[in-house]
Amino acid sequence: MSTTADVVVADSHGALAYHGRSFHLAGRLLPAASRDDAAVCYAFCRLADDAVDEAPDLPSARAALAQLRGELRGERPARPLVAAWSALIARRGIPTYATDGLLDGMESDLEAVRIADDSELIRYCYRAAGTVGLMMAAILEVPAEHARAARAHAIDLGVAMQLTNIARDVAEDAARDRLYLPADRLRAAQGKTDAPPDPTIMLDPAAVRVVVRDVLTMAERFYDSGLAGVRYLPARVRPAIVAAAFLYRGIGRALLRRGGDPLAGRVVLGAWERAWLAFAGLMTALLPTPHTPHDPDLHIALRGIMPEPPCPIA
Repeated sequence: MSTTADVVVADSHGALAYHGRSFHLAGRLLPAASRDDAAVCYAFCRLADDAVDEAPDLPSARAALAQLRGELRGERPARPLVAAWSALIARRGIPTYATDGLLDGMESDLEAVRIADDSELIRYCYRAAGTVGLMMAAILEVPAEHARAARAHAIDLGVAMQLTNIARDVAEDAARDRLYLPADRLRAAQGKTDAPPDPTIMLDPAAVRVVVRDVLTMAERFYDSGLAGVRYLPARVRPAIVAAAFLYRGIGRALLRRGGDPLAGRVVLGAWERAWLAFAGLMTALLPTPHTPHDPDLHIALRGIMPEPPCPIA
């Protein structure tokens, strides 16, 4: 007979397979226990995301997030998935500030979104996905002696993936009155550096292409750092993480091959390309990873938003 926990895990795998094809493909390389916990992590993050994006109106979205926070704090009865996530936090030692930061990122999406500059963009990406890197570093059982270093690189891999998402989904986000491309870069690309910020979304295709290429170039630095941290993971889980990074990085590089134009339609990797990237990631994970110290400059924008910065800030 299936228990509530079994149902939650099964449903989480279903959500991952349906909504996150790249992560589902890479996750199949994880050991069973880590695979189940990663699926629950994904499902919880999806629940938080849907609380904002699927709400019929702003008050409903605020209420849904407030309910979720209340469940996590034990102030309200927890749904099975939230209860499973709380148990996972305790069992794996996931920093509570990671979940708090994730929900802060979701809350920032409740109203119109405008990003002023690169620093604000990196802070948003940390909340939306760098926090998930922190969660996964705990789920994948990084040895205690490497935890601090691993967290720094895990944040960077999450930031890189979110930058890819932002570059790919410009049109889709604009339809929700969200523009994550830095306003100062867009004005510069239009030759309007002295113009005040425009509160409306006017997607100048030429400027968007320039800034999307800039954002994807920024993502490359974070991917390099994220992949450098794989050396701190147990060998048995490295293939899944490298494969996931290769798959997501592949989306950004596919977008670059068409000139960085996200307005021409959503970039989707074909089945063969996903399989090839996953295989390339698997092979790369089997090679020795050289020691590359974390670049503290990558985290300058994160000053003050984490209670325990995993990387010293120069």
